[in-house]
This record gives sequence, C-alpha cells and structure tokens, in this order.
Amino acid sequence: MLTELRPYAQEMLNKTKSFIENEIRPLEANFWKESHHMNQGGNWRTWQWPTQLETWKTKAQQAGLWNMFLPDETLGAGLTVQEYAHIAELTGGSLIAPTVFNCNAPDSGNMELLWRYGSDQQKEQWLMPLLAGKIRSVFCMTEPDVASSDATNMQATAVIEGDEIVLNGRKWWSSGLGDPNAKIIIFMAHTPDPTKDKHHQHSMVLVPIDTAGVQIERMLPVFGDYDAPHGHGEVSFNNVRVPVANIIGGAGQGFAIAQGRLGPGRIHHCMRCIGAAETALSLMIERGMNRTAFGKPLLKLGGNMEKVAEARIAIDQARLMTLYAAHKMDTVGNKAAMTEISAIKVIAPSVLQKVVDMAIQIHGGAGVSQDTPLTAFFGLARSLRLADGPDEVHKNVIARIELKKRGY
Repeated sequence: MLTELRPYAQEMLNKTKSFIENEIRPLEANFWKESHHMNQGGNWRTWQWPTQLETWKTKAQQAGLWNMFLPDETLGAGLTVQEYAHIAELTGGSLIAPTVFNCNAPDSGNMELLWRYGSDQQKEQWLMPLLAGKIRSVFCMTEPDVASSDATNMQATAVIEGDEIVLNGRKWWSSGLGDPNAKIIIFMAHTPDPTKDKHHQHSMVLVPIDTAGVQIERMLPVFGDYDAPHGHGEVSFNNVRVPVANIIGGAGQGFAIAQGRLGPGRIHHCMRCIGAAETALSLMIERGMNRTAFGKPLLKLGGNMEKVAEARIAIDQARLMTLYAAHKMDTVGNKAAMTEISAIKVIAPSVLQKVVDMAIQIHGGAGVSQDTPLTAFFGLARSLRLADGPDEVHKNVIARIELKKRGY
C-alpha cells in the first residue's frame, strides 16, 4: 500500500526539510510579527507581504523546490500524489512554507485545474504567470445566501450572450482575495440549460480581478483574524462581461472540473493538517517540560502524559489514512478513492483541532495569543471542517458508498 519513495522523491523531501529548518524556521516568527504590524485590521487595500517572502521564494526556486504539487515533469516536480503528500506534511508545519514553495491554496488547486482543463490560451495567459509565482489567484464558489454544502443551490449565474459570458452573483470566503498580487478569479456559477441534468449546468470562468463589475465588498475575519495579507473575502459580480473563451473546459463542465480540482487538493490540505499537528505536539511537549507548577513539569501533572500519547496515536492514524487515500488515487484513480478521500477530509482537520486544543491548554494564556502559531492552526482546523465540503457531507458520501456495496 505505502510505496517506498523513489530516490528522486526522497531527495526532494530531504531538500524541503532542510530548507524549512535552515531558511524558514529561524526567521518565521519575526516574519509574522512584521506582517501583523504592516497589515492591521481589515483594510485590505493597504495589505503587503514582508519583503522576506520574495527572498525565500527566489531561494526556493533556485533550489528546485517549486511547484512540487504538480505531477507534470516539466512544469512541476513530476511527483505522484503520495510522494508529494510527504512534502505537504512538512510544509504544513509552517504557516508560510506552502507559499514559499508556490504550493499554497488556492493557487495550487487553480494551477492544477488550468493544467488539466485549460485551453492553450488560458494556460499561456494565466497558468504560466501563476507557475512563475508572479501573480496570485482566487477561487469563488461559496455563496452567502444559500446552503453551500449543496453546490447545486448556487445562485450566481454565468449566461452566454453571443461571444461573451455575463456573470452575476455574490461569493464569499474567497481565499486570497486580499492578496496584493491577486490578479485572476475562477468563478463558478449556474449556466442554465434545460436539456442537461443538474450536474451539467455549472461553468467555471476566468475573470481578471480588475474587470468592470467585480466589486470586493469586504474581508472576513476567522475568529477575529483577517489572515492578512492573504485574506478571505466577499465579492460581488454585477453584469460582469468576459469573452466566452474564458470558460474553462466548456459550459456545463463546472462540477466535473471541481471534482478533479478537489481530489488532490484534499490530500494536500490533510497532509498539511498533519504537519501542523506535529508542530503543535512539539510545542506542547517543549512547553510542558520546561514550565513547572506544584513542583513538577506541567506535562507530568494530571492526565497530560496521556494527552501526548493520544495526540501521537491520532496523528499517525490520520497520516496513514491520508497516505492510503493518496496511494489509491495514484493506482486506481480519484473516483475509486472517494471513500478514502472523504474519510481523510473528516479525520485530518479534526485531529489537528484536537491536538492544537491540547497544546493551547498546556500553553495557558500564551496559547491564545499570537506569540505561537497555535491560534492560526486552530482557525485553520476549524475552517477546514467546513471548506471543501463540511464533515457531514463527506460522512454522507461514505455512508452512501457503503450502502451501495450492499445493494441499497
């Protein structure tokens, strides 16, 4: 099931680990302090990245640690899903490492989408600058006025009129919308067609962020944190007109493309969760063994030792399940791995949330401050239990597959 890494993949993994330990980790705490100072509040129009990010990105690109998520041997690293999963875990232990390696959401999913389904013109205009790290992108799917756990509820429309497609609607939780380098939006909307079933009436459309009618309304805080300068925003589309050539993969193909985008992306998210959980566990042990109360290290009080064991068991279970899902995707395809993909989407964020909560408790007041990455990890974990389909939807998928196996 779990294949041994090829020498090339192992080399990439080792180089990634070394880069994180030697280049990123020594500077990351100061990087985020500078970013928090530069990007106060929700005034996204003034947000900027500290200059250190470009320094890291240049070094990463020169080291060949770039676009490692993409299985293309020319444009990416040529790694299998399972091979890249190990790298995703390493990057998940840092809040900035995925961006440094140009392997961050939502860009990685958008790049893979364009690589798989984009036209030559779309690839040249948008994929290549994204792969070069020159621009950033946004994915607009979730809507504020409907239950977005059922994507067929989508109210936004993309209506073809001659050689243009007209877009109307409102989206929110559009990650990356506040980034000063965000230039292109992938907008998913309803394209009415009475001749097709409900899963072939949605389209994905490329929309330059400065197109007339695109209005960024606000940034949305997660537990009071705006995640600047990346941001998660609400954006309206009012009679936005772009060429029909901006439709990705053809009208009505939105759902099929979304599944192709979300499969590998869920592996990436889940392995990053596991990496973050490993960091949280390390911080928990370090804090617990170096702070004393009642004459003992904190970790030796109460049931804290049991919590360390519980964290280790949960992390390893989640890792093995995620690697198994990646293995199935590599060997039998995404459709045959639906149970495993849904299962890890439930497991990994929940494990991260549990482990981070333990670590916060050991840290006391420091745990709920921005002096450690724990609050950011907690926000990530809780958000991911909603993003890319809430836990309940994935459990329902698993249950339906189990019933179908038995003829129900």
